[in-house]
Amino acid sequence: MISVVIPTYKNKEELIKNLKHNFEFLKDCEVIVINDDPDASITNDLKIFPDLILAENNTNLGFAGAVHRGIKQAKGDFIMLLNSDVLLNDTSYLKAIDMLRKDENTFAISFAQKEKDGTPVGKNQIYWESGFFQHKKASNLKTGINGWAEGGACIVNKKLYEKVGGFDSLYSPFYWEDIDLSYRAWKSGYQILFNPDILVTHHHESTIGTYFTKDKIRIIAYRNQFIFIWKNIENNALLLSHIGRLICSLPVMMFKDFSFVTGFWNALLLLPKIISKRKKSKINDKEILDKFQRHPDESRDPV
Repeated sequence: MISVVIPTYKNKEELIKNLKHNFEFLKDCEVIVINDDPDASITNDLKIFPDLILAENNTNLGFAGAVHRGIKQAKGDFIMLLNSDVLLNDTSYLKAIDMLRKDENTFAISFAQKEKDGTPVGKNQIYWESGFFQHKKASNLKTGINGWAEGGACIVNKKLYEKVGGFDSLYSPFYWEDIDLSYRAWKSGYQILFNPDILVTHHHESTIGTYFTKDKIRIIAYRNQFIFIWKNIENNALLLSHIGRLICSLPVMMFKDFSFVTGFWNALLLLPKIISKRKKSKINDKEILDKFQRHPDESRDPV
């Protein structure tokens, strides 16, 4: 069985509209909606969807916490993660199930996603540059390895999800949690793949931008980038380059981009929790990053 987990926060109208569209493609799936807005129940609104399972959080858990709750109660062996603003075009997601069953070492399959301007995205690269772990869009959309399984449009092997520990709520309310989950999967010896034949419509950041200012989003993104590095990177050379870059960057960013400084400080306040989550991994950082260095791209944007 496929369990579909859909987190939602303060976007009832869009959720219902997209559910009406998507339900015809999900007839044989278990559909779980997690309402992460403790101030507004949507129980009555979703009664029109037969057999839909609704869980409503008493406190706001953020993306990672909400999705993790949905996955914990899911009965399926495979979990399809869909943002509430994602539209399915067909049942091509079933191709991901075939791929996951074919190779038990595959952690997740990411979908191609059509942006507002019609541009297809969804395949990403990860790399280390200028003392920071960074990411960017891949230059091609061919089937192959993917930096991470995008949390709004992918299918995950539930057994492997549980093995690597699931989403980390430390990244609440959003950003980097799916990169963190996937990187832990890579470090455990699993792989994440991209399938361009599975195409959905997803306008990135359309929901987040409604409820958070650009400055707040930027601060959270920086903070979570620091959390990711401090939590996951074990290679001493990479860590030393990160510390060196920080020493040089912080004074400059005081005047150039104070969001960077605020993000650093907010991450620093969480340092004891971050350190407690560090674990020795099966695969080293260099080996993982080298997988993506073999496919260089043109447009790198260092911090």
